[in-house]
Amino acid sequence: MRRTLKVGVIGTGFIGPAHIEAARRTFLAEVVALADINEDVACRKANDLAVELSFGDYQELLRQDHIEVVHICTPNHLHYTMAKEALLAGKHVVCEKPLAMNRREAEELVELAEKVGRVHAVHFNVRFYPLVREARSLVSQGKVGKIFAIHGSYLQDWLFYETDYNWRLEPELSGPSRAVADIGSHWLDLVEYISGQRVVEVFADFATFHKTRKKPLKPVETYAGKILKPEDYETVPITTEDYASVLLHFDGGAHGVMTVNQVAAGRKNRITYEIDGSLCALFWDSERPNELWIGRRDKANELLMKDPSLVSEATRQIISFPGGHNEGFPDTSKHFFREVYSAILEARSREEWTFPTFVDGLREVVLCEAILESARKGTWVQVR
Repeated sequence: MRRTLKVGVIGTGFIGPAHIEAARRTFLAEVVALADINEDVACRKANDLAVELSFGDYQELLRQDHIEVVHICTPNHLHYTMAKEALLAGKHVVCEKPLAMNRREAEELVELAEKVGRVHAVHFNVRFYPLVREARSLVSQGKVGKIFAIHGSYLQDWLFYETDYNWRLEPELSGPSRAVADIGSHWLDLVEYISGQRVVEVFADFATFHKTRKKPLKPVETYAGKILKPEDYETVPITTEDYASVLLHFDGGAHGVMTVNQVAAGRKNRITYEIDGSLCALFWDSERPNELWIGRRDKANELLMKDPSLVSEATRQIISFPGGHNEGFPDTSKHFFREVYSAILEARSREEWTFPTFVDGLREVVLCEAILESARKGTWVQVR
């Protein structure tokens, strides 16, 4: 029987259980341990998620010799320290974005990961929708032509009300940017991955619509329904952006614009992009992820459906079911982790890795810092 990897997960809020489920679905790993903020929480979560070992101190998890891969699913300010300690403990690391709170920390993690020779990945899972990979294939084959423009958005409404609250609203936990760093980073990684072009210059406009919010005095998990009384809140100031629009210049000559908004009523978690080329245009919507629109000038437009018989070999690698059998958000992480685990089990060389690494995590930190600088200065800023 094929060997499976022993996996430990740190953090069991919204995304931690998603990692656990996806890891199990790869059939390449066994989730043997989890860690959370204290022993009571960790024990309860381990029982709910059927994980054998639980720890109230993540360092105890890192000391378990049989654990080979660690997934870091904690608030942003903990990523750098935990990733560093996991690498030094000899573990392979899958880290949620952002990789770190600033460029210096991210650069240090990239250098350390390469030095210790462990597999390292940042969870930019949107790349793993099949028709995202197919769009990349169409662009790389020249079927889109010269890219003129790249535009789109990432819209959510989970922070629509002033009573909506989460640790991501607190800069000391999440970082100086919210909408751009939290969801804009996914969009930027996505369009650079598909287009093969890199953003070289940005001009950003930020807005914070809720200058203050009502912070619950009781714990509320991400995306959970909130049924609290007025006396259960305190009013706190908000300094990070609810909304941003960012003009973009790409190194291949394309122009673009990204809009991110976490107060867009009715948009639960919608990512869209359009790439306008000299031969055709491509449009994709994450709320209809099994369709890729292909726009034409002189003949009928096309709607490519996710079907392994209709796409490239690279795309077929991340399709599990025949056409007509929809795949979605949970499947992106499954395919992501399958490629990470396969790289470990098969001792693939660095050049053979097909997933976003700490280098890509560093890239998004650099982009976010340039966008923040532009928003402060009100001018174009080069990405350095």
